[in-house]
Amino acid sequence: MADNYLERKMEEHRSGGAAPRRKKSLVAGKRSGELTVKFPPRRVLVTGGANGIGRAVVEAFRKADCTVDFIDIDRKAGQLTAQQTGARFIPADLADAEQLEQALDLVLKSRGDIDVVVSNAGIAEFRPLVDLDTAAFDHLQHVNLRPAIIIARRLALHRQAVTNPWGGRVILISSSRHLQSESGTEAYSASKGALASLTHALMMSLAPYGITVNSISPGWIETDPEAHHTPEDRSQHPSGRVGVPDDIARAALFLALPDNNFINGADIVIDGGMTHRMIYV
Repeated sequence: MADNYLERKMEEHRSGGAAPRRKKSLVAGKRSGELTVKFPPRRVLVTGGANGIGRAVVEAFRKADCTVDFIDIDRKAGQLTAQQTGARFIPADLADAEQLEQALDLVLKSRGDIDVVVSNAGIAEFRPLVDLDTAAFDHLQHVNLRPAIIIARRLALHRQAVTNPWGGRVILISSSRHLQSESGTEAYSASKGALASLTHALMMSLAPYGITVNSISPGWIETDPEAHHTPEDRSQHPSGRVGVPDDIARAALFLALPDNNFINGADIVIDGGMTHRMIYV
């Protein structure tokens, strides 16, 4: 049936017999291509929300009328982001499990539950393999990887006692470096690869609570608004540009939309096409 439908449509196209497409009407005051997303009341938790991608995620969910808490170690940037977005800043060192648990206590007691988690916090420390000691490797895992497990476990424990008819969303921020690497990136790539694998493991464990789990793997995302890129920087991307934090924030919003619960266990690569570009030197 599908094949016949496509054949009919192709014939219509060739003969010029297809009905002309009507222009889509726009909501008053909206420009073509502009999208405004409004959620039902949702309680959102973002880790690493003071800067970069995390800040863009905080801003996006606040613009969608969500209640947002974010955890970050950067007090100065965190306070500024809170003032400018209306989100609540909770200062904590995510590498310290006790501090993270205390922050989760605060969120759950004050909000009652968490509907959307965006586990974004991460550090990138690259060094030659011969200079990578176990302390540096462990620290990076404690910041990039372990918080996702701590938060997911705490959410599961909470949901054993509290029913949330909507379920919820957990979104992990991985990296395209779990698919391709350069030398000296072992600790970072290991943490991001673990997050990508953790995505489908947590999907199964959180499924009984109606919570979907997906990951986003950014490529080159420029977080410095004053950075200048060469023509080569842009042209090497099939999309013709370097990414920006809003590219990731929009994907997080999309995954959190109420009707998108059939996207589950997926890793979405957002890198301007670089991962699939074949390059020989």
